[in-house]
Amino acid sequence: VKEAVAELMARKAAVEAAHSPSAESGNVNFDDDFFAKPAYLTVSGQLNAETYACALKDVYTFGPTFRAENSNTSRHLAEFWMIEPELAFADLEDDMACAEAYLKHCVRHVLEHCAEDLAFFEKFTEKGLTSRLQDVVDKEFGTITYTAAVDELMKVQSTGKKKFEYDVFWGKDLQSEHERYLSEKVFNGTPLIVTDYPKEIKAFYMRENDDGRTVAAMDLLVPNVGELIGGSQREERMDVLQRRLAEVGLEEDPYWWYMDLRRYGSVPHAGFGLGFERLVQFCTGVENIRDVIPFPRYPGNANF
Repeated sequence: VKEAVAELMARKAAVEAAHSPSAESGNVNFDDDFFAKPAYLTVSGQLNAETYACALKDVYTFGPTFRAENSNTSRHLAEFWMIEPELAFADLEDDMACAEAYLKHCVRHVLEHCAEDLAFFEKFTEKGLTSRLQDVVDKEFGTITYTAAVDELMKVQSTGKKKFEYDVFWGKDLQSEHERYLSEKVFNGTPLIVTDYPKEIKAFYMRENDDGRTVAAMDLLVPNVGELIGGSQREERMDVLQRRLAEVGLEEDPYWWYMDLRRYGSVPHAGFGLGFERLVQFCTGVENIRDVIPFPRYPGNANF
């Protein structure tokens, strides 16, 4: 892994050197760049949405999102679309309730208005699709903490009941195979929400819990896909947010506007992101996410 990362960074440096205006020092001179400063594609509209939520209460964004992780799986894209609600005066419980209600609403709409399409996908992609979707509408979603989920996964692995490709232990992020096992086997095909993840594997803006080890985060897992929604209560305490930025090695200056949402007083707020293509996967039974977006872009492919 270290060799791969080193090779990637070397290639990145070579490309920057070949295509970027340089100062006499040899460093990149961004004065002549389009924005006159380093600029990047967004991985989320969330931080900006928080500014709107703190002014307007409940908002959402829907737009393209970009991820540069080298994930060649049936559920990852380098460019996809994401729906991101942000709720003011809300905690993690409110966030979870909104996520469940939203998914139920989407699935209910599909069941009521897309019968012909469902019949097609039932025939060619997944037998039992309609009944699976009906279960989403009818059943109450399960909930489990990350710690309890890891305990359950380690137990089935140690007893030989299930062998996972990736090891599972506390402090490590759950892989798709772990998420699907929880939803499909432990919770018998019911969507479930996993809460309170270790802070080391989550973003700096997630509200730190009183135990100092976990954050008020949640992932909504569904059969056949795994994680469909990821969200959290946001850290509204200025001092804690400053500490978290330092812990993850981020400079505070670029986030001055984000910090100002806390500096002069704030409100509890929370939100989540739902990957639109994964939702389409879930509602159609299509196995590969590259088949549910018109122009899939992923590592090694950026055609069209």
